[in-house]
Amino acid sequence: MRAVFVDANESLAVITERLEKPGDPRMWINRNPDIKSEDYPAVLDGAEIAVVDHTALPTDVARKCAGLKHVVFLGTGARSYMNPEELAELGISVHLIKGYGDTAVAESAIALMWSSARVIAQMDREMRAGNWLREDGMQLTGKTLGLVGFGGIAAEVARIALGSGMKVIAWNRSPKSHPGVEFVDLDTVLASSDVVSIHLLLNDETRGLITRDKIAKMKKGVVLINTARGAIVDEQAMIDALNSGHIRHAGLDVYNIEPLPKDHPLTKIPNVTLSAHSAFRTPEASENLIHAAWEHCRRIVKE
Repeated sequence: MRAVFVDANESLAVITERLEKPGDPRMWINRNPDIKSEDYPAVLDGAEIAVVDHTALPTDVARKCAGLKHVVFLGTGARSYMNPEELAELGISVHLIKGYGDTAVAESAIALMWSSARVIAQMDREMRAGNWLREDGMQLTGKTLGLVGFGGIAAEVARIALGSGMKVIAWNRSPKSHPGVEFVDLDTVLASSDVVSIHLLLNDETRGLITRDKIAKMKKGVVLINTARGAIVDEQAMIDALNSGHIRHAGLDVYNIEPLPKDHPLTKIPNVTLSAHSAFRTPEASENLIHAAWEHCRRIVKE
């Protein structure tokens, strides 16, 4: 059984080679992270396992991938890149990797929160342009952080935020408990929080969950953080709330369109701090990620 890492950047390729063990399935690494969806059949060349970092796999392209039986997706958000149910109908199983970057993403969410609260990125931009912008920041000690969704990443965010003197409340679709965190309904999280941070997987239930009406229920002057998926939030409603000042600042790592076009409205709004879907990108998280991918491949071969 053969595996192909279809879209490896150099750092992930090096880790993949280093973690290979004797007896592992043959893994060919395509060191071109910029392949297109239509390149899948040629890149896979009949391989049974595709390891995928970020390249979309439309169902009509998957039909052309002779021999493909397994997709090991490097993360949890496969639905943003493929339709697992449709692939299953073709006999292709999609395998996800959870928990590999919980701390990395949590630290990024916290970094975006502090940067947004203290307007650091905006002051940096203005100073580089020659303007001595001095903005009043939001002091976060004693403020309420509301977590929308509560898995491993949100638990890490809660740990850091509680340690910095914030009150943490949360809503989750299924009952949860966690030391120091008060669990309440979603509307209470939105109405009571000085900072709202999104921590949900994207699926049919969560797509568009944070509607215009939900944003209107947030406190005026709220800071909004999203390191989950862009499509969970009504983007135009968020932009309108940023322009009106209802949302004081947004710290975003995820978008409806990625890469974010240079002329996108979000690039023109001053009270937004942007990062390039990189919350999970640390050497430690990458090591965990590739280790888990190899474990998937080893398990598949033994089935």
